[in-house]
Amino acid sequence: MKYQQPGHLRQFGVEEELLLVDSLTFKPVPAVASALAGQPAAVNAAFLELEVKQEQIEVVGSPSLTMADALSSIRQGRRLADAAASSAGARAVALATSAVSVVPHIVRTSRYLAMESRFGRTMRDQLTCGFHVHVEVGSAEEGVAVLDRIRIWLPVLLALSSNSPFWSGTDSGFASYRYQLWGRWPTAGPCEIFGSAPAYRREVARLLETGVPLDPGMIYFDARLSRHHPTVEVRIADVCLDAEHAAGIAAVVRALVQTAARDWKAGRKPRQVPASALRMASWKASKSGVEGDLIHPITGQPRDAAVVVAALLDHIQRALAEAGEVEAVARVVGDILAGGTGAAIQRRAALAAGSLAGMVAQAVERTHRLGDVPPEEVLQEPMRY
Repeated sequence: MKYQQPGHLRQFGVEEELLLVDSLTFKPVPAVASALAGQPAAVNAAFLELEVKQEQIEVVGSPSLTMADALSSIRQGRRLADAAASSAGARAVALATSAVSVVPHIVRTSRYLAMESRFGRTMRDQLTCGFHVHVEVGSAEEGVAVLDRIRIWLPVLLALSSNSPFWSGTDSGFASYRYQLWGRWPTAGPCEIFGSAPAYRREVARLLETGVPLDPGMIYFDARLSRHHPTVEVRIADVCLDAEHAAGIAAVVRALVQTAARDWKAGRKPRQVPASALRMASWKASKSGVEGDLIHPITGQPRDAAVVVAALLDHIQRALAEAGEVEAVARVVGDILAGGTGAAIQRRAALAAGSLAGMVAQAVERTHRLGDVPPEEVLQEPMRY
């Protein structure tokens, strides 16, 4: 793997998994093949890909230098996905699970069929939509140092992004039920501290030697080194209902990576928090989002979500300031704390609409709204991974 040396601002990019729903009934529909066959041209290097199920589609966005660029890329990617879906009589919606009951259809590639054969219902139930943020790193060693230092903050990202309260026609009781479903995979979740790139590679090899994961692509850590790009890939978040929330969380991830890399270069050691404690923190974040307590990454004790989020922003303040994004990120985080995550918005919408299908209809419109800030149409030159 060849790594680029990051400049003052590290480039970052996002991948969003979106549900495909019928444009009239708003129920999930296996339309990805038709949608991709009729997809429009890529927009500013954003493009569409298959995911595991025929009822979803993945948008791979353009690498960005600023939060404003990321927001523009996310909006453009969502428009691209919706245009493709519309050609198949569907819409693309940013929901991390299907609110209404559905029997999903696997995309029939040899790899996915092998995964279904090995993992059974875990694979059959895996109609979930995540939000992955890639941030540029200068080397594998730096990347692993970053992983070791951001791990305690990842549950806070899950809480901020939580957008999957419903499952199979009922309220799951969780803000992110996607994370509960995702946790069925044997390699999913938090990791212990690796300490070095060779140690990271040994751990991946050890897991593969068990014969349980099908291949290296099934190393589903909450954050990992990308196999194909010179990036750290943070995978813990739900796809966000609002594009603005997604861009803000992506900017937070970039700042976390920058902060961790600086700490590593300064010789500051990662906090020695066991993965078992991080699993508790992630469970709590998955359960209540920002509507209850979260586990404070420093003290390990439950504190009000606003206090924990404030600790996160304080931790990355310098990196946000260097990017000129302190106020923009504060606005997004303030909006999530005041107005609720996607999970809270979904619950309110379902109550107001009187049905889950009605909630999905509202979610489609919210997925594609422009908000108060007009989109930037010109992006930075894409980073070549």
